[in-house]
This record gives sequence, C-alpha cells and structure tokens, in this order.
Amino acid sequence: MVYLNQLGMICALGDNHAEISRRLFAGDSGVAMTRRHSPERELALGCVDATLSDALPDIEVLPLPHRSRNNQLALAALAQIRPQVDAAIQRFGASRVAIVLGTSTSGIAQTEAAFRYRRENGGFPAGFSYAQQEMASPATMLAAELGTSGPAYVHSSACASSSKAMASAARLLNMGVCDAVLSGGVDSLCAFTVAGFAALESVSVARCNPFSANRNGINIGEGATLFLMTRDEATVSLRGWGESSDGYHISAPDPSGNGARSAIEQALARAGLAPAQCDYINLHGTATVQNDAMEGRVIAALFGDQVALSSTKPFTGHALGAAGAVEAGLCWLAMQDNNPQGCLPPHLWDGVADAQLPSLNLLPPGARLGHPLRWALSNSFAFGGANASLLLGRA
Repeated sequence: MVYLNQLGMICALGDNHAEISRRLFAGDSGVAMTRRHSPERELALGCVDATLSDALPDIEVLPLPHRSRNNQLALAALAQIRPQVDAAIQRFGASRVAIVLGTSTSGIAQTEAAFRYRRENGGFPAGFSYAQQEMASPATMLAAELGTSGPAYVHSSACASSSKAMASAARLLNMGVCDAVLSGGVDSLCAFTVAGFAALESVSVARCNPFSANRNGINIGEGATLFLMTRDEATVSLRGWGESSDGYHISAPDPSGNGARSAIEQALARAGLAPAQCDYINLHGTATVQNDAMEGRVIAALFGDQVALSSTKPFTGHALGAAGAVEAGLCWLAMQDNNPQGCLPPHLWDGVADAQLPSLNLLPPGARLGHPLRWALSNSFAFGGANASLLLGRA
C-alpha cells in the first residue's frame, strides 16, 4: 500500500498546516481582489500572500535555469518537510528516491518579464535563460537540491497534472522502482496565464461561485504541494486513483461525463470501495457553466444526493497544474488525528441552486461528519479531456 507520510504546502490559505486548516474549516477564503497580475483591472485571484512571498527561499543561489517563482514555491513547500525527506534519502539511498511533479506554468513568469525587458531595452536581460520555462524544471531542480538520482520528471496535462503525478508516484512504488517519492505539484501566477484564461472568457471578476445558477468562471490561483510517499504505514494512504483521456475538446468537457466517470470508477475499484462508502468528495468545481454541469451529473449518477460535497477553489483559486495536489493536501489535512469530528471544507457560494443541475449535498460552513474522515475522493478534470481522480483513505 502507498502512504502519504508527510505534506509540505503553500497556497493562498497559508504556508503551514495549522493556518491552512484553520482558514479552511472556518470558511475564510484566500481568494482576494488584486491587480498584481492584471494591471488593467482588478480580478479575484488565489495569490500566495505578499508577506509569505517576501519570506520565500532565495533562488539567486540556484543555477540560472532553475531560477523561477515556480521553483521558489516548490522550495518553500519542501522546507516544511526537508528533515523527513533527507531522512528518507539517507535511509533508502539517493537512487531509490524519485521526484514526480505536475505543473503547467513552470518558469513562464520569468520569460514574460524577459520579453517585457526586451521590448523596453532592445535585448533580453543578463539573468534570463530559456531553460527557466522548461516543464521539467521543478523536478530537476529538486533532484539537484536534494542530491537524488532516482527518476525525476514532470507531468503537464493542464489541471490534472499533479493528480496524474501522484498516480505515477504510486505506480513507481508498487513496481519497486523506488522506495520513496516526493510527489505533488507547483504552479505560479503570471499575467500571461491570467490573460490566457481571460481570452477564453472563463475568468470570474469576483470570487468564483461553483454550482450556482450565477456561476460565470474561475479564479486562477497558485501554490505548491509536496507529499513524501512511501510504503511505510501512516495515517493517510493513496488507496485508489483513476485516469482517462476522452479528447472531447481542447477546452470544453465532454457533456456526457464519460471520461470523468471512468476516472472515478477506476479509483473506487482500485480501492475496493463502493460509492456509498465515500465520506466526502472534493469536487473539481471550477465554477464554469459546462464543467459544473458535467461533474454534477456524474456525481449524482454515481453517488446520489447524500454524499458530502464541496469545491475548495473559492478558497485557493484554481492552481492549474498544482490543483490536484493542493486539493489532495486539503483532504489529507482533514483526515488527520487532530480532526476527530471530521470537520469538512465548506462549499463557498451564493446558495442559488441551478435548477438545471441535479440536487447535490453542498456543505455549509461548520459541516462535520461526527467521526474521523475515512474516505475522500478528489477530482481533477482538465482541458483536452485529461481526467484524474484520487481516493484517499484513513488507516
């Protein structure tokens, strides 16, 4: 069995377990209005707080190709669990530790800044390398930082990237390729990303409103989540995962939801779990009209209208390639021993149900199971029909 032994995490809710959990269960969103990445207008974004950003690790000590805000966020998440990761490397050996991450932006922010400099000065700045935006950069940077020589690679399949990375990590462990994996995802905000989603007319100016009749788009977010995964028993295990690729459309989900349903059913089957046994589902819940409609129909068909549900994107923003790992991290926090009553992430929205969607059990603030959270499903449904679901179980 594959266990999620340690968690390092930084996102719009904070940079430590206590603060993230406190804000999550209290319904205190990390999404806020800002012009940081859209100077022409204010948008609701899930930014890592400016005070936390000021305290991020120094990347000037890294080789130039590895200097990016993306890698800076990854190092911040690593710092929280560095002693345990170093202990795993010492115990198993550098060649038996893998690094598998998901990202969609890598160092695009640095390229964006370099082109802005070029426009104003006629040439690229001295401190710019095209390699900063290579998708593999977060994994190769962490391997160099930690001195590991096991497999190190990155998934980049849009919003499903880090969920797929964690599934890959589990397969590496189950195949015996390695004894420990540092897995998760990292993505950082920049004007390029925000403008791209705005061009698709899928960005909400205000805080996103998933599953509401008034939903009108997403909030982009950023963050890094790293799990130390091994076969050593821990409180939370990755009991199941499912992946599919329906290839329906470059940006719109398949209205039938067949690919999403396949990913969920695979995760349940791998864990040997019946839908009725699932305690909580972290919805992909982007607050776009088509995605919520598709996911709502799939969830109702598989689980009925009683399973506890919420989308946590109004808390963190949609962290794109890091979203799956961020949301798995929120589930991991809810499954710890310090939450004996099973407090669950609430569903932040305006409460205006969409009559076109099935009835769903969207959680109000203060919702709790009355017992520890035993089974949590987390969904990630990406552009291009890349679907992934993770099923976490409590020992």
